[in-house]
Amino acid sequence: MNPSRQPQILFITATRLGDAVLSTGLLQAVINQNPGAQMTVACGPVPAPLFRAVPNLENMIVMKKLPNHGHWIQLWQQCIGTRWDLIIDLRRSFAAQLLFSKRKELPRERMGEHKVEHYARTLNLPEPPAPTLWFDNAARMDSENALPSGKKYFAVGPTANWAGKIWPVERFIEVISELTKPGAILADYTPVIFGAPGEENQIKAIHEEFGDQCIYLVGKLDPLATAAAIARCDFFIGNDSGLMHVAAAAGVPTLGLFGPSHPEIYGPWGEHTHFVRTDRSFAELTGGPDYDHRTTGTLMDSLPTSRVLQSAQSLWHKIQSMKQAA
Repeated sequence: MNPSRQPQILFITATRLGDAVLSTGLLQAVINQNPGAQMTVACGPVPAPLFRAVPNLENMIVMKKLPNHGHWIQLWQQCIGTRWDLIIDLRRSFAAQLLFSKRKELPRERMGEHKVEHYARTLNLPEPPAPTLWFDNAARMDSENALPSGKKYFAVGPTANWAGKIWPVERFIEVISELTKPGAILADYTPVIFGAPGEENQIKAIHEEFGDQCIYLVGKLDPLATAAAIARCDFFIGNDSGLMHVAAAAGVPTLGLFGPSHPEIYGPWGEHTHFVRTDRSFAELTGGPDYDHRTTGTLMDSLPTSRVLQSAQSLWHKIQSMKQAA
C-alpha cells in the first residue's frame, strides 16, 4: 500500500437543487470522517455549482440526463479508471454497483421521515447532520456586489419550478408591504427577490408594485453566488423550493410555505426555520378527479396571508430571543 496515496471518495447526489442541498450535511460528515481524502461529487447540472468549493474537491462530474440511462453509463465510464476507497450513492444507481469499492447506498425510505434523517441513515449517523454550504471568493464577491454592505436585507422566494407550489404573487406583495411598513419587524430592511433563470415572469407583478424599492436577483447570479447572497440576508420567506433549503442551510431564519408537498419530509431544516401550510391537505389538493400536475395552477389558495404574517412575526421574535439568550 502506498502511504502517500490519498483516499478517493465518490459522492453521488441529486439532480434537483433542494435534494442536493439537503444532502450537504452528509457530505460534510463524510469529509470529517475521512480527513485528507480526495472528493469527487456527481450530481445534476442545476446544483453542481453549489459543490465547487467543497473541501478537497478533486473532481466535479455534472450528470446531464440522457436517453436510455446514458448519463449513468457516462458516469461509469468516467469513474471506472479510479480506485475508489468509498462510494456514497444517494441515487441507488447501477453505475455505482459496477464500480469496485466499499459502497454505502441510500437506504429505503421510512414513512414520514425527513430527507435529512433519511440521508443520515446512509452512514448510520447518530444525529442527522445539518445541511451546509461552502463558499468561494468568487461567490462572496458576486454576492457583495449584488447586496453591498451597509444595508439590511431580507429574502423573498416567490417562485417555484411547478405552478402548484406557487403561493399567489399578490399575497407575496401584501406580505412584503406589511413586513416593511413603518413600525413593522422589517421596516428598515430592503426586500431582495430571488428565483431561478426562466422564472422572471413569476415576479413581474412584484416589480410593477415596488419598482426600485426591491432588489431583483431572479436569474442574475449562479447558484453558489445566489446562495451567498441569500446568506447576506437576515430573513427568508418563500415557497417550498430549492432556494428555501439554500436559505436554511445558510443559517438564515427561514419560513417555508407549503401546500401540495410534504413538510414533514421536505420542510426547511433547523431550529431557525419554520413552515406554514395550506388548510387543505396534500391528499385533498392532489386527490381530486380533475387533478393533473401538468396543467394545474396554484394549489396554495387556502394559505391565508394572515397566517403567513403571523408565522413570520413569531419566527422573527423567536430568533431575536435566541440571539439575546446566546
